[in-house]
Amino acid sequence: MELVCPAGTPATLRAAVLAGADAVYCGFRNETNARNFPGLNFSSQEMAEGIRFAHGNGSKVLVAINTFARAENTDLWRKAADTAAACGADAVIAADIAVLDHMANSHPRTRLHLSVQAAAATPEAISFYAQAFGVRRVVLPRVLSVQEIAGLNRAIDVETEAFVFGGLCVMMEGRCHLSSYATGKSPNLNGVCSPPEAVSYVENAESTTARLAGFTIDRFAAGEPAGYPTLCKGRFTAGDKTGYLFEDPVSLNAGSMIVALKDAGVTALKIEGRQRGKGYVTEVVRAFRRAVDAAENGGDPVEIDGILANLSEGGRQTTGAYRKTWR
Repeated sequence: MELVCPAGTPATLRAAVLAGADAVYCGFRNETNARNFPGLNFSSQEMAEGIRFAHGNGSKVLVAINTFARAENTDLWRKAADTAAACGADAVIAADIAVLDHMANSHPRTRLHLSVQAAAATPEAISFYAQAFGVRRVVLPRVLSVQEIAGLNRAIDVETEAFVFGGLCVMMEGRCHLSSYATGKSPNLNGVCSPPEAVSYVENAESTTARLAGFTIDRFAAGEPAGYPTLCKGRFTAGDKTGYLFEDPVSLNAGSMIVALKDAGVTALKIEGRQRGKGYVTEVVRAFRRAVDAAENGGDPVEIDGILANLSEGGRQTTGAYRKTWR
């Protein structure tokens, strides 16, 4: 199976490649990718240089153009697609039909991967994208069990890519509107969820309050690690209960399920984390490289849960929907 790893900057691209990534995914420094944060992403020159470095070390580069083009300005998305192809990208990851159509017609030799933001989880939906635009791989939503993935793979003719580590977002897989209500910036159009400039922490002797655009998202006791105030992972009171109504603030770690995903027919395993630094990327990629190699060679499973616990959100991990243990 191909190990697909995050690269938010040229430095992390090099780190991921040297740590053993089969492929890295990255985006341009604008609204065309869903991690449009200050200090991240690539200029066209950096992209070309990064692709040359990756190819020189035996790795592929997948360029994420996975936000949705605006009706009054599709030129930015077309330019990103043209630039990715010109730089020699091995594939473009897209969700918007306008981007998929442009790539299929203008750059038919560049592989097309369907972003998780397309939320395609049925044979009919996936087959439509494959037949209409020549999509070769679909990134699966993180709401499917292993059994569902196996059944899906038996019914389709394209490759599948499954998330195995990092942020756990299931709010319509990137189509979430919650952040835009609070901050005015949309993950779908601006590529920004819970932008850091809208984040603040207020501390006193008893607690730390985490806020997003002035709204209280969570409150932590003195000495308790304070999480990032993302709306979907906020703690809310509804009726007489207080808890995480949408998503718990934990990280996905499906390292223990690599063999099961392989048996289900998954082509590629994806690590999330383009906001993360070189140290994080290096440690996570090395751990999964060992685990994937062991699975491919039929060796004993490599235990990586303990190794990566300190890199997980809140120090907690879940296998998510793969084992259907959610409420």
